[in-house]
Amino acid sequence: MYSHNEYDFSLKHIHLQAMGKGATHSFMLIFIAIFAAFLAEKSSSSLEADFYKSTCPLAEKIVRKIITKAIVKDHGLAASLIRMHFHDCFVRGCDASILLDSIPGSKSEKLSIANNPSLQGYEVIDRAKAAVEAQCPQTVSCADIIAFAARDSTTLTGGAGYSVPAGRRDGRISNESEVLENLPFPTFTSTQLIQNFAKKGLSAKDMVTLSGAHSIGVSHCSSFTSRLYSFNSTHTQDPSMNPKFAKFLKTKCLPISKAAKRGLDPLVALDVKGVYHLDVKYYENLMKGKGLLRSDQTLVEDPWTAWMVERHVESPEVWREEFAAAMVKMGRIGVLTGNQGEIRKNCRVVN
Repeated sequence: MYSHNEYDFSLKHIHLQAMGKGATHSFMLIFIAIFAAFLAEKSSSSLEADFYKSTCPLAEKIVRKIITKAIVKDHGLAASLIRMHFHDCFVRGCDASILLDSIPGSKSEKLSIANNPSLQGYEVIDRAKAAVEAQCPQTVSCADIIAFAARDSTTLTGGAGYSVPAGRRDGRISNESEVLENLPFPTFTSTQLIQNFAKKGLSAKDMVTLSGAHSIGVSHCSSFTSRLYSFNSTHTQDPSMNPKFAKFLKTKCLPISKAAKRGLDPLVALDVKGVYHLDVKYYENLMKGKGLLRSDQTLVEDPWTAWMVERHVESPEVWREEFAAAMVKMGRIGVLTGNQGEIRKNCRVVN
């Protein structure tokens, strides 16, 4: 999903280098993370589980029915809907800005190379919104529907169930230009990922835990072929990659220049052991040098995150519960509540 023109559900981030010459820089990262977390908690304090209990009691059941039917028909949608929640929350907060269509003179987030054409599932959210609107007109926000859909996608693929604190309002602004400056790149180093995610108020533990979402879904070859054919001036192939794994990938993916001439960009499973089951095999792959994206493999190269990877491998059930908790935390980023924003009638346009 990540590439020169795509990004994936890769949540990576806070590494605190608290010793040596990096101490000052690390202190600033800690300060940024703490301040961002404070702002996120303050803005999301009014979110509540069962928020629609009295105003639209069937809302979550309606959404789940639509999402379940869609995923049964197309298993790959689960990864896309989780990724949609991530891309929405990291740009302007969890306000459904990712769902807005462009208007004359202003391109929306949908048209960013991070989302177009790789991000799927907009029509599923439309169907869920229409079904909820028929039951409870202009009551349930599109932002909450995305959060419900991500939760349902998690449980339907083997993740732990969890309650979604709701009460988000929908934003009225969506700018293509804001996407790339907020989302991480698949080639990010550990330090770059740390800085990117610290601004969102998520911890290193959250990042490593949420990265397990890469046990489902696929990625285009263009997201990682530089690791196979043109890694750096010293190594044509990324030395951190398992040689047999690299050999296998070369049977699937051509060098970028050759692929471009032929108009090819095949899909490869992010987890070679299985595309549709959310589990800790992703972490097992990393420990064997089989992380597909550079931003994945970096988790076991950084001592601060490597031990967390090992812990998840050793405690799958603990990871399932922590993944659910981290999804809830991510869903609180920069939310609009109370009288902020609006409740859209149609998720694609402002009222």
